[in-house]
Amino acid sequence: MAVQLGLALPTRTAQGRDDFLVAPSNAMAVALIENWHDWAGRKLVLTGPAGSGKTHLTHVWAANSGAQIIAAADLTEDVVPALAASHVAIEDVPEIAGNAEAQNALFHLHNLTLAEGHSLLLTGTGPVAHWPLSLPDLASRMQGTTEATLDAPDDALLFAVLVKLLADRQLMPKPDVIPYVLLRMERSFAAARDLVAALDEASLAQKRPVTRQLAGRVLDNLG
Repeated sequence: MAVQLGLALPTRTAQGRDDFLVAPSNAMAVALIENWHDWAGRKLVLTGPAGSGKTHLTHVWAANSGAQIIAAADLTEDVVPALAASHVAIEDVPEIAGNAEAQNALFHLHNLTLAEGHSLLLTGTGPVAHWPLSLPDLASRMQGTTEATLDAPDDALLFAVLVKLLADRQLMPKPDVIPYVLLRMERSFAAARDLVAALDEASLAQKRPVTRQLAGRVLDNLG
């Protein structure tokens, strides 16, 4: 029987295409990422709740296309020319809603990247029409972009996500743990990520394997 040791092993977050779990809730988004040469207008918006796989798919696309990745909040006018020299992914666009400088930089980056013949991937939570961007020209360009949505997971996908997150942290739970937590946890990718992190912390602190009893206490504390 495998026994977990109380060692702080490094977390390995696998972000290759083979590590991304495909299900009906994300199949369309995956197909669009894989067929990025066919994007209308050479651009795509990828939306979904926290922890749904936006960053993972962004890295998959960057690996396939050679794109650069930057957080929208880090955009300034002076970095635009270098970014527009290749394909580029801009993450978490809604976070610059109150940042006029970043919005202006994204507007110019959008236009210059496409003018240079490159492709553009943008990510965020919620429908693009609800992104609270204050720059009208930028908002109109976002709303005129094809949108791919990563939906909330069903039980089968959430089970697989838990298995992957546990494996990333080199955790080996008892066989009854995942079915047990599926019945009690919040139905979201973010909740799965937080739960596995808490299980890892509790297992290390108590120098115990991840059992149903341990999971029950962790779930009570998270609740």
